[in-house]
Amino acid sequence: MKSKIQKSSLSELTIRNLGVIESAEIEFGEGLTVLTGETGAGKTMVLTALNLILGAKSDADFVRNGGERLVVSGKFKLNNLMATKVEEVGGFIENGEVILNRSVTNQGKSKISLGGVITTASQVSELAEELVEIHAQASSARLNKSSIQCELLDAFGDYQGILESYGSTFTEYVQLRKRVSDLKAQISVRDVEIAKLQGLVGDFAKVAPKKGELHLVENEINRLGSVEDLNTGVVAGLSAISSEEDSALSALNIAKKYLENLRGKDSELDGLIDNFVELVYEINETSSGLERYLARLEADPVKFDQLQMRKSEILTLIKRYGKGNERDLVLDNLFIEAAEATSKLLDLEGGDSRLAELISESEKVFAALQTLAKSLSKARRIAAQELSKAITAELTELAMPNSRLTVEVTARSEDMSASYSATGLDEIAFLFTSHAEGKLLPLNKAASGGELSRVMLAIEVVLAKNSTVGTYIFDEVDAGVGGKAAVEVGKRLALLAKNSQVIVITHLAQVASWADRHLVVTKSENSSVTQSNVIEVTGSERRKEIARLLSGQDESISAQEHAGELLELVAAARREMIG
Repeated sequence: MKSKIQKSSLSELTIRNLGVIESAEIEFGEGLTVLTGETGAGKTMVLTALNLILGAKSDADFVRNGGERLVVSGKFKLNNLMATKVEEVGGFIENGEVILNRSVTNQGKSKISLGGVITTASQVSELAEELVEIHAQASSARLNKSSIQCELLDAFGDYQGILESYGSTFTEYVQLRKRVSDLKAQISVRDVEIAKLQGLVGDFAKVAPKKGELHLVENEINRLGSVEDLNTGVVAGLSAISSEEDSALSALNIAKKYLENLRGKDSELDGLIDNFVELVYEINETSSGLERYLARLEADPVKFDQLQMRKSEILTLIKRYGKGNERDLVLDNLFIEAAEATSKLLDLEGGDSRLAELISESEKVFAALQTLAKSLSKARRIAAQELSKAITAELTELAMPNSRLTVEVTARSEDMSASYSATGLDEIAFLFTSHAEGKLLPLNKAASGGELSRVMLAIEVVLAKNSTVGTYIFDEVDAGVGGKAAVEVGKRLALLAKNSQVIVITHLAQVASWADRHLVVTKSENSSVTQSNVIEVTGSERRKEIARLLSGQDESISAQEHAGELLELVAAARREMIG
């Protein structure tokens, strides 16, 4: 049964001048896609390309030798939630798809765009977290971190409402604690601080500047200070165009009259006449406007002096209390600072009584935080038992029958405020053993690299149905495994692919045989990868590639027979899994 959660997916990846890859376009579909190829053929460059378009750090060394720049782009089909998020940051979506594009020059300069709009790698990286989950040997090591283990448990558990309530209450408590701390510090220098704040509030209220007022005052000062020049210039301009019988405006009106008599004689000329008449009307209107402006223009020494004084008041306020060199920005900040100063004065002038109110309020919020933290811990312990059973069951399916993973939830002291963090009271630990009677130890002490990869795969299979991540990419997930274990890894990847798109870079035939789509990356004679070197293999060609993975000899008859048997076994297992 397919997941009911609508998910995004990667539909196409284009690579130019990245490492050994000169040019390649790779199409991806639903289900499980595997990439195989000889060592050095460029399989890892595919992963590098994906990392780049998803906001990873760029490097000039990625650019192909002799190339000026590398360009990688990925086309993603988006679910409604991701489409909304992309549109919110200005990205263009067409037919439900968005293109992520990244270029890096051989000088190390990088540019990234989202839906045709230039953006930042960090912004793309935030969006990418809900698009693609990449697992390589190094990224599986993240699983050892307690914070990551907590995120995984919370993603599995059905207590998002409690988690959100706790988070908002914790934020409120931290803010109250800061206000209490700030007020205590301010009370010690209360008189000095009150005088300073009163000065700002009083002077700001006295001047009472308005947003944009300074620009209006300066413009009016410029106008009143230039009345004589404005009068002289406008009179001269009007005289030139309309005061004499042979003025420009008179000549234009005569020309207009002659031309209008010619209307209807030539359609081409009619268009020119229309343009000319429109221009004459505009000049007439402008002339009238200048006359109206001139009629209103008069010197006003009293108003001029008042405006000069007003400008001086505002500039003095900026100079006395402002911080910075950009005048407009300083004035904007003063509006904010004056409002905050009023609030601070209420706290300070209330003194000890105000401090007592804040402490009482923080204690009430802390009590609510304690209640929510207990509920969160209880919910986590229940979810931890379920997650432990589910992951252990998956590990059994991954040919690790004696392995056991336990999610341990340990709560810190609920009475100490220092025990509380943004995620609650709990320390989460994933404990693991690969032996039936083995001691449970933290993952980083008990699991090898290959085991850690399989634990990560087991977790993803368990979490996939509830996860919004649409694409999982695995590299080296089959490290350190072979034989039956490798077959089971392939099976679990295929199971994960029932709910999400899965892309696997592998060197194991037992994993590759489970693919819905099998891509092979090869090198040309000059050790480069071009468009023709990334191909989908089916039928006999796929059997040859599976044979090469099994024995290194794709032309070997016995290896091909072995490959055929493996593909038949997997096909039978798939039918059984579906049934």
